[in-house]
Amino acid sequence: MLSPVMRKARYPLRPSPGRGCHAAFAIFFCTTLLACSTTTPDIRLVSHLPPLPLGDQLVAVADVQARVPTPDLLALNEDMREFVQRYTEGVGRDRERLMMLHRAIRGPATLGIQYDSQAQGTAQDVFYRGSANCLSYAALFIALAREADLNANYQWLEVRPQWTQEGERVMVRRHVNVVVQLPRMERYMVDIDPQPSRDIAGSVQMSDADAQAVHHSNIAMEALAVGDTEQAWLQGVRALQLSPGLAHLWVNLGVVYRSNGQHDEAERSYLYALQLDSKERSAMNNLVVLYAMQGREDEHNYWERRVAKYRDANPYYHAWLGDRAAKDEDWKTAASFYEKAVALSPQESQLLSALAESHAQLDEPETALVYLQRAIEFATLQSERFGYQQQLDAMQRERLAGT
Repeated sequence: MLSPVMRKARYPLRPSPGRGCHAAFAIFFCTTLLACSTTTPDIRLVSHLPPLPLGDQLVAVADVQARVPTPDLLALNEDMREFVQRYTEGVGRDRERLMMLHRAIRGPATLGIQYDSQAQGTAQDVFYRGSANCLSYAALFIALAREADLNANYQWLEVRPQWTQEGERVMVRRHVNVVVQLPRMERYMVDIDPQPSRDIAGSVQMSDADAQAVHHSNIAMEALAVGDTEQAWLQGVRALQLSPGLAHLWVNLGVVYRSNGQHDEAERSYLYALQLDSKERSAMNNLVVLYAMQGREDEHNYWERRVAKYRDANPYYHAWLGDRAAKDEDWKTAASFYEKAVALSPQESQLLSALAESHAQLDEPETALVYLQRAIEFATLQSERFGYQQQLDAMQRERLAGT
């Protein structure tokens, strides 16, 4: 089913590897797009990366391109072209072609693509395999959509961060989907894993080269997880050769260096990531870990303070604390945290709605109504606005019944 929504990304995005997705599909109507704000560093920094010592051998940057070929994620073959022709031939309007193509890709009687977090690869891999993760599904849809003469591109979604129980470490989740630009400023997002609107913190279009870099970076992190440091380093460097301006790629390479005992190189990678993006939270957290390992107390304390500063300035951190209090039905504490979140992001409808709910639970209906009305005013999704209006109507009926 096609669910029309309008979504505005209010927060800057710092790209990171695509995360795993749930087995679901959606295509959403949206209205705005942020330009990519990453800064391109001197490409020589990648070519001058120090080698990786493994036993009695050195793995060098010069070895990377020969050993790590980059696949064309969007390459088509005759079967795929025939598929597009079969389901879109003769359909003149862009929107109708998009709908036809989407139904054909997801339909169980046609391709019926299923979600699999391990299903990486190219558009051709997904077409024949029938399974995909977020990035590989995006590659398939973009390849087929462009063949259907649609303007389709990769897009990052930044998902609301989560903190550890003590609030000291942050997990940043980001996600890749597809954005399709149609005439008259209509835009649709196509997604194998539609994220709840309350969890979206930002969006930005990404280039085909960025997608290839993320493909390599994801393989690097998978290799590192199973102890294949050499493959992790080769894939991580190849990712940087393709997109040296993505800060999180430098963080990932730093993690590889650290795992190999090359702490100085890890530190340089983290610090360079922060030159590209001064708010790169993963780089800060990794510096805290590295300096703790090395016993460098002054640097450790400095970066802990930096992490705390950015954490406390993040409305989602206070919303997360509010969610924890609400789960315990401590509505007074929840309201205080949601108030801090709203003060930092006064036009975020989901935060306003959470604050309204807290005041309703505290039997403060007049205050709850004010915040709920503001949530309706600033909601960018039609479905959200409808839901808030239903809550508002129910709350007003309760007030009238009590008088």
